[in-house]
Amino acid sequence: MAIESFNLVPGRSLARKYEIVSRLGGGWEGEVYRIRERRTGIERAAKLFFPHRNLRNKAAKFYARKLHKLRDCPIVIHYHTEETVLIRRTPITVLVSEYVEGELLTDFLERQPGGRLHPFQGLHLLYALVKGIECIHRLREYHGDLHPGNIIVERYGLTFHLKILDFFHWESAPKREGYQDDLVYLIHLLHQALGGARFYARQPKIVKSICCGLKRSLILAKFPTATHLRQHLETMRWS
Repeated sequence: MAIESFNLVPGRSLARKYEIVSRLGGGWEGEVYRIRERRTGIERAAKLFFPHRNLRNKAAKFYARKLHKLRDCPIVIHYHTEETVLIRRTPITVLVSEYVEGELLTDFLERQPGGRLHPFQGLHLLYALVKGIECIHRLREYHGDLHPGNIIVERYGLTFHLKILDFFHWESAPKREGYQDDLVYLIHLLHQALGGARFYARQPKIVKSICCGLKRSLILAKFPTATHLRQHLETMRWS
């Protein structure tokens, strides 16, 4: 039967090198755990793939290669190594990467007054995301599934320090629609961070000019690439 959950408990050994600290989350293709290197005490993140979602190790190999290709993009987590462990007598592929201290953007937004950001803060969030996505696009890759649940807020002050998770691009050759989807997702993230439809009418004109009523065609006509959006944010006048 297909393994749908690993249910690894804190303290359990993993590959004789690590021990489980806590479960960080799960999804369609596997689960992610916070782990600790036994020899150094350094904490990492481990993604364990469900075997039926990782046939011939294709999914894990694709994900590891993508993270390695994007290793110079600050918004992307750093991949370290691959391990194979036995769970219920089944070989399981484990990808070990850096552990990022922070909280999901979903939780970060819920903690804000009224569950939303001030427009000026929202534009700073968008700018940090745009710079990160622009780096990814320059390397001819895209994310494909940007939403608050796969964005980690590392630090927040004058600027946002972010990491993104769970790339959804599985095609061997990137398609134009993938890059465009990322741009539209970015605008939707701004809209959501500012409170969504309930508060849209009271947003300043500068925000509405970026959101374009959330109409895909208008967004892409105004911002055909991440670079266009970044340059717009850098040169606009706040009033």
